[in-house]
Amino acid sequence: FLVNMLGMKTCSVFLVLLCVSTSAFGGHVLVFPGEYSHWLNIRTIVDELVRRNHSVTLLVADASPSVNYNNSLDAAKFNFLVYKVPFSRSEFHQLTENLVHFSMYEYHAASYLERFRKMHAWTQAFLGYGLKQCESMLRNKQLMATLRDAAFHAVLLDPMAMCGDLVADVLGLPLIISLRFSFGAVLERHCGHVPAPPSYVPPPPLPYSDRMSFTERLVSVLTYAFTSAVTKLVWSWTLDGFYSEIKGSPSTMCETLGRADIWLMRNFWDMETPRPTLPNFKHVGGLHCKPAAPLPEDLEAFVQSSGEAGVVVVTFGSMVTNLTSERAEVFAAAFGRLPQKVVWRYRGEPPKALSANTKLLKWIPQNDLLGHPKTRAFVTHGGANGLYEALFHAVPLVGIPLFGDQPDNLARLVRLGIAVSLDFNHLTSDQLTEALDTVITQGSYRASMRRLSRIHRDQPATPLDTAVYWVEFVMRHGGAHLRPASHHLNWFQYHSMDVAGALLLLLLAAAVLCRAGVRCLLRGCRRQRRPKRD
Repeated sequence: FLVNMLGMKTCSVFLVLLCVSTSAFGGHVLVFPGEYSHWLNIRTIVDELVRRNHSVTLLVADASPSVNYNNSLDAAKFNFLVYKVPFSRSEFHQLTENLVHFSMYEYHAASYLERFRKMHAWTQAFLGYGLKQCESMLRNKQLMATLRDAAFHAVLLDPMAMCGDLVADVLGLPLIISLRFSFGAVLERHCGHVPAPPSYVPPPPLPYSDRMSFTERLVSVLTYAFTSAVTKLVWSWTLDGFYSEIKGSPSTMCETLGRADIWLMRNFWDMETPRPTLPNFKHVGGLHCKPAAPLPEDLEAFVQSSGEAGVVVVTFGSMVTNLTSERAEVFAAAFGRLPQKVVWRYRGEPPKALSANTKLLKWIPQNDLLGHPKTRAFVTHGGANGLYEALFHAVPLVGIPLFGDQPDNLARLVRLGIAVSLDFNHLTSDQLTEALDTVITQGSYRASMRRLSRIHRDQPATPLDTAVYWVEFVMRHGGAHLRPASHHLNWFQYHSMDVAGALLLLLLAAAVLCRAGVRCLLRGCRRQRRPKRD
C-alpha cells in the first residue's frame, strides 16, 4: 500500500530515513581534555562524536592554555563548563615553556644532580597546579550539582587533566581513558593491570627495541622498579589523601583510574612491537590522520614552483614556539642548500641565512602538506601526532628529538628504516643537509615508509572509527564489561602469594611427615636387628 501511494523511489528514501532515525543514539559525554597536543587528540574524537549526533560537554579550567572556550564556532558545537582556578593561564604556560627550554637547550649539558633538582621542582609545580584544579572542581558544590543534573552517559578523560577519574567515580559514570603512554608505563601497569615483562617490553621512554642486550634488560628492570616506587610514593604523598577525603573511604588515585572501562591507547602495531595487552585496551594510533585537503592558493603556488625537486616540510610542534638564533641559523643555512623548496613553521625574527627557497609560516596545514604529492621529506621533533601523519601519507623523516618520548619514538622509526635521527644541540648544517639528501634520494627510505603505511592503513576500521565505536559502546551498555578480575585482587592474591604459601606449607608438612616416617622405619629396623638376651 505504501509503495502504491508514494512510489518505489520515495518509499525507499522514507525507509532509509526511518532506519537511521530509529537506530541513532544521541548520548551525552563529559570530556576532560588535556593540553597542547593532548587536546588535539581528544578534539578529533569529540568532533566525530558531535558529527554522530552526540552531545559533548567539555569541563575546562579558565586557565587552560589550549582550549579556547571563547571561540564562537566551538561554542556552537560543544557545551563548555568553565570553572575558576587560583592561577592564571600565563603562569601555567610559562611553567611549560621553562620545562621545554631546559629540555631542549640545557638538559644535555646539566649534571645528574641539576637534572634531578629541576625535574623534581617542575613535577611538584605541575602537581600543585593539578591539585588546585582538583580542589576547584570537586569542592565546587554548584559545579558538581550541575554535573549530576546533566545525566551524562560516560566520561572521556585524558589523564593530563587530573581528577577527571575521581569526578567520574563520584558521579557513578563509566570511564574511558585516552592515553599515549605514561612514564615507565606506570598507569598502564599498576592502574590498568597490563602485563609488561621487562625482558622484552622496555619502559617508555627508553629507546630500546624488544630484543635487548643483557645491559639493556638490566636497565629495563631497574627503570620499572624505580618508576613504580617513585610514582607510588608521590601519589601517596599528594593525591591519595585527597581521593580518600572526597570519597569518604580509603582510596588511591590508581584504584580510581583502574575503574576505566576502556583505555584508548594512541599507538598501534605499526610502530610498536608485539607485547601483552588486555581486552579493554584498544590501540588507536593515528586516529587524527585523514586524507589531505587542498592547500591555500598562495601555499599551493609555492609548492608547485618546486618542480620535480619537491618540498620539505619542517615543524617542531605546537609547544616549541621559537628557536635560539644560533640554532635557527644552522637550520636556515642547511635548508638554503637544498634543491627542494622548504615550508617551515617558524615564529620570531627570520634567520639571516634564510634563502629564497624557504617559506616561513607561523602556522602550517601540516596534514595537507604531508599528503601533497610534491612533499619529499618531513623534518620533525618526533611528536607522535606528526609521526603518524607522516606514516599515513608515507613521507620519510629526518627526526630531531627535543624532549619527552621523542627520542624513543624516533629510535623506533630509525630501526624500521624510515627515518634518520640527529642531535638538536650538536647538529651542523652539513649534517642536516646530508640527512635530508639521504632520505630523499635513497629509495629504501620511501619504500620502507610506503610498506609501513600500507600496514597502518590495513585495518578493519579506521583508528577514529574504532575509538568512537568504543565510546558509543560504553554509553549504550553502561560500561564495556571487559575489565579483568585482577582489579578485585590485592597484590598478595594477584601474585598468588597465598597459594605459594599454602603449597610451601604442604611441602614442609610432607617433608616433616616423610622425615618422621623414615626415622620411625629406621628405629623399627634397629629393634629387629638387636640380639635377644637370656
